[in-house]
Amino acid sequence: MSSPNGKFGWYELMTSDTAAAGKFYSSVVGWTTQDVGMPGMPYTTFNVDGVGITGMLTVPGAPNMWVGYIHVENVDAKVEEIVAAGGKLWRPATDVPGMLRFAVMSDPQGAAIVIFTSNPDMPTPANRPAPPTPGTIGWHELYTTDLEGAWSFYSSQFGWTKSSDMDMGPMGVYRIFDEGKGSPMGDGGMMTKAPEMPNSRWGFYFSVDAIGAAIERVNAGGGKVIQGPHQVPGGQWIIQGIDPQGANFALVSAIN
Repeated sequence: MSSPNGKFGWYELMTSDTAAAGKFYSSVVGWTTQDVGMPGMPYTTFNVDGVGITGMLTVPGAPNMWVGYIHVENVDAKVEEIVAAGGKLWRPATDVPGMLRFAVMSDPQGAAIVIFTSNPDMPTPANRPAPPTPGTIGWHELYTTDLEGAWSFYSSQFGWTKSSDMDMGPMGVYRIFDEGKGSPMGDGGMMTKAPEMPNSRWGFYFSVDAIGAAIERVNAGGGKVIQGPHQVPGGQWIIQGIDPQGANFALVSAIN
């Protein structure tokens, strides 16, 4: 789970039904599931070739949604900085013994994030698959009420840099950002959310073998495709969907 500071290092599904969600995403994305919870703390990881890529749990009262973890040097200090910058703290800094310290927060526009510091003694798997391997995270996307305000927040808090702006006409600007990895295509994008979207949120694109085949698996598993398939700059194909429990997700592939 370790990752350089300022970069996404983990992803988590909060869901009302972990068994059903595990079956759905295993079919759609190709993940396998593994119970890694402790007594009183049920937790499941989604794995690729035995390596954890994302996690899943039930949080009573929480909405069904995906959330991303951003690595920071010091969770407690960063909580104070984010609150001072207009963000909100939803769960105070908490330790997961032997693994990490984390806090659940939201940016000034209301999109949920988790900041974390991993235990330096916890090894990072040497065989972690890299994008675009099916099952890895292919893209990060923020839908926000205030693009410039959100950009000011993330660039100042996490050191992200702007790669480019794309004019999407009536949909406004799509800002591509770099977490610092030096990727020529960037690591994600930000845009003003659509009016029908109830609140600001992050979305994550999971790499799959082929979009057409994945759409069939989404439909067969009780999910719903709400946008796409679309081909995006660079040639990749994407869809956005809702899983059977109501969490938004997205898929990406070089193959239609």
